[in-house]
Order: sequence, then C-alpha cells, then structure tokens
Amino acid sequence: MSLDPVYLARYEAFLSHTQSEELLSELKAIADDESAIEDRFYKELSFGTGGLRGVLGAGTNRLNIETVAKATQGYANHLLATCDAPSVAIAYDSRIHSRDFAEAAACVFAANGIRVWLYPILMPTPALSFAVRHLKCSGGVVITASHNPAKYNGYKVYGADGCQITTETAAAIQAAIDAVPLFTGAKTMPQSEARERKLLRDIPYSVREKYLAAVSTVSVLPSAVRRDISIVYTPLNGAGISCVPECLASHGFSNIHIPEAQSEPDGNFPTCPYPNPEIREALEVALEEARRVGSELVLATDPDCDRCGAAVRDGDDYRLLNGNEMGVLLLDFVCKMRAARGDLPENGIAIKTIVTTPMAEKISAHYGLGLINVLTGFKFIGEQIGLLEQRGEEGRYVFGFEESYGYLSGSFVRDKDAVNASLLICELFAWYKSQGRSLVDVLAELNDRYGHYQSRLLTFTYEGKSGAETMASIMAELHDNPPASAGGYAVSAVGDYLKQVFTYDDGRRENITLPKSDVVRFLLSGGRELVFRPSGTEPKLKVYLTACGASDAESRAELDALEAWCGEYLHHA
Repeated sequence: MSLDPVYLARYEAFLSHTQSEELLSELKAIADDESAIEDRFYKELSFGTGGLRGVLGAGTNRLNIETVAKATQGYANHLLATCDAPSVAIAYDSRIHSRDFAEAAACVFAANGIRVWLYPILMPTPALSFAVRHLKCSGGVVITASHNPAKYNGYKVYGADGCQITTETAAAIQAAIDAVPLFTGAKTMPQSEARERKLLRDIPYSVREKYLAAVSTVSVLPSAVRRDISIVYTPLNGAGISCVPECLASHGFSNIHIPEAQSEPDGNFPTCPYPNPEIREALEVALEEARRVGSELVLATDPDCDRCGAAVRDGDDYRLLNGNEMGVLLLDFVCKMRAARGDLPENGIAIKTIVTTPMAEKISAHYGLGLINVLTGFKFIGEQIGLLEQRGEEGRYVFGFEESYGYLSGSFVRDKDAVNASLLICELFAWYKSQGRSLVDVLAELNDRYGHYQSRLLTFTYEGKSGAETMASIMAELHDNPPASAGGYAVSAVGDYLKQVFTYDDGRRENITLPKSDVVRFLLSGGRELVFRPSGTEPKLKVYLTACGASDAESRAELDALEAWCGEYLHHA
C-alpha cells in the first residue's frame, strides 16, 4: 500500500513530541509497517455520548496519555465556558493505565483551576454518578472501557445530573476538543501541587458509605426470608470487588465464594479475555467454582461494575439468564414485593430501551405501571428519571432495564448499577427458593402468562478504516432501501430513527419523537422484530432479534431463521 502523507506526518509528529517511553517504543516498532501506521493515524478517536473509547497505544486513533490530556483540556474548556466555578469527580476501574489516565486528567483539570474530586480506590461506575450528584459537581469522568477486551480503555463523561452526557453536550465537547492542539494544547500541573493548592482532593470514604446506604434502600425482600444461599460472585478482576461483597453481606448474604483467580483487580483479565458477563466464557471460572462448592447462584459484574450477569443451577448444569430474562424477572419481582408491602406507586413508571423485550410492557400493564421506551443506552433511562425529578415525581420511578445486562431500581444514581442489581438478584433468588421454585420455573411461568418471547443479539465486526466504511455503507442501504421481508417474514413497518419516522406497509407514516439515532427497526409479521444499530464503543454492527412463538422452541426456531437471513444479507451487503 501507499501510505497517505497525512498519516505519515501525524506519525512523525507523535514520534517527535510524546514523552512516553512506552508510546515511543511502539512507534519505533511500526516504523516500516504502513498498515499499522494508517490504523493508528487515519483518524482521531471520536467523542460521543459515551465519551472516548479505543484501543490502548500510540496514535491519534488510540487511547493514550496524549489523547486523554487533549480530551480533558477540551472538556475543561467546555466546563469553564458553561459553568461558574466548575468542579468534577473522577473514578477509574482496573484496566491498564486507568489510574494513570485518571490522575493525568485530574492534573489537567486542576491546571485550569477546576476543582477535582478523585476516588482514591477502584469504585463502580454508578458510584461516580452518585458522587457527582452528592458533591454537587459540574460533571464527572470515569476511566473505563466497560466490558471490552483488555486492549481497550475509555473516557466516559457525566453531566451535573449524574447522567452520561447528551448528544448536544457531546457535540459541544467534541468541538472544544478539536480546538485543542495535540501535545501543546493541554495545561497540566504536578499532582503534588494540585493537592497542595487543594485543587485536587480524594473523595471521602463517607461518600462510598452513603452510596452503599442508598443501594440498601432498594431492598425489597421480607426480613423473614432466609438468606443463607450459597453464592459464587466474580468481579472479573474489576471494580466490583470494592462494593458488591460488602453490600450483599450487609443484607445477610454472607455465604459468598469468590474465585481467587478473578478476585484481584487486573486489567489484563488473564482468565477472561473478554470480561463481558453477557457471554458464557466470561463465567466459566465462576461456574467451575460453583460446581466445586455446590452453589446454586452465580453472579458476575463487568470491570466497571455497571453490568451484572447471572447463572442458576438447572438440573446438572447452569443456565445463564440473558438480560431480557433477568430484566423481566426483576421487574415482576420488584413490583410484586412493593405491591405486597403497599408502596408500589399507583402511577408508577418503568423504563426500557427500544431493543429490550416487549414482555416488559405486559408486566408493567399488569401492575398498573406506565412504560417509557427510550433509545439504546442507559443514559436515556437516566435522563427520564431526571425529568421525573424535575417535575417532583421522582417517586413514580419503579424500575429500568436494558437487554445488555443493565438494571436500576432506585433513583440515587442515573446509570445502570451492578451493585444494586446484585442485591436484587440475590433477593429474587432467595424469595423463590423459599417457595421451592427456581428462577427457571418462574421464567417459564412468565412466558406462559405473557408470551414466549425469545431474543438474540448478533454482532458483526468491521475493524479498521475499510471496516468502518463497510458498516456505514450497510447502514445507508438499510436506511434508503430497506428489505420487504426477512427470514421469510414480511416487514410490516420500518422505523428509521435517523429520519425519525415509522413507515407502515399500508402507507401510514408516524413520527418518531426520540432523538435522531443511526438505528433501523423492522417490525415483522407475528410480532417479530429486527433492529440494526452500529455500536458506539466498538467496531461492530449489532443486530437485535425478537420472536414470540407459541412455545420457547417455536420462538427459538424463528430466531434461527432470522439469524440465518441476517448472515446472508450482511454477507452480500
């Protein structure tokens, strides 16, 4: 290949300016590899509603100390332009360089006169959302790449409301970042000076205690129910170890086994290359521990402890409950328990994302709750909680969840919370165990009552410059020339969230009131659905499948047909 001179110039500039020996070594190692240089320098990491996320390493298309400093200066400039006497809170997970990036960001903020509160230990992402609100900060940052593989890290930004930033705010911050010259544009000061001038302080331990106390307020299990169930919990070498075991023990769940190989924070994730509790491979170490000690319940939280996965013993093996299954179990359970004790609000609200199971609508209706559908991303659920709070109606919020293992039953944070979820899942399990019923049994009962909904997530990877172009081309085709059928099922409506319109097969058109988003949703005959959406954090196209047959087996067969069609369609796209 012939390397674009612009990419080469960026490479040479990085080589001559960076002071990091680690980055210099990497750059020198790829001096004769044009494709490696192109991949690192063909673009800059883009700043979206989730902030930055990228592969660690040297380059403008990598997350490193230089790109973190540039992003922080841009965010600092935005805060100084929009807030009086701004302040920020910062947290970080166990990933490679997370602490380094957190401290570097703190020193940039401090050099700009912005007061910084930094968690001195690993803490879950929801604890940052809590700290922003509790300390009345102007914003917040978490250094994390959530459940991505070890080679990734990220820079996630929160607003003063404890929510991830809006699309409009992200665009404003991106513009501010673009105006900052790499290497020379970011102010900084030594951490010792920042602390001496009291521009940088540790978040007090009392804030952690108040966060855990807030989590405790969502407990719904009657005190008489036994809690001596055997639980295997794995933090997947992440931040969950700092809060989850303590939270569970404080509620009587003290029979907890933590696999030694995954108990300590380790950004290399040596036993779990893809630390995502959505996939079985991530739980294998915990499942082996459960077999060894005879536990019936396995819990796993991702590295920043905002997602929670679970498996329950089912015969001689363990069944992983997907995000939709656990979501409807928890929604039903929270409503049932709160109704029994008389504090389920008459005008209560549940919230889910558009790619999350339609069963939630039926459960909500059964308990008299209204249901709000939002775009994919828990920030949109948090935004709705904030709107309720602004109207003085915060007490109406009952439960929110998304299919990607995010759950929240309290309004004390504005993001998915795996500490909250871990407690609720243990209470859910203990409640039904006290009645001699397994969660598999309960799920089957919900299916019989509300419909045999089955869901499946497909991911298609498109890496590098050419991959990004291919994915953009696929989405453009779906927007402009949507198929008339999929998997043998007729398309009855197409929801284009970029054009903000639903078009039905009878010619009707209905406006979509949600914000613009690069999402195409197909409603198929028989209540089936397909949703196409590019990931905002990885080079992947995600396809969400939903079916609702007369039985679980029939629903799975329908999903198989849809999956086969998707593979064929994308292969020829």
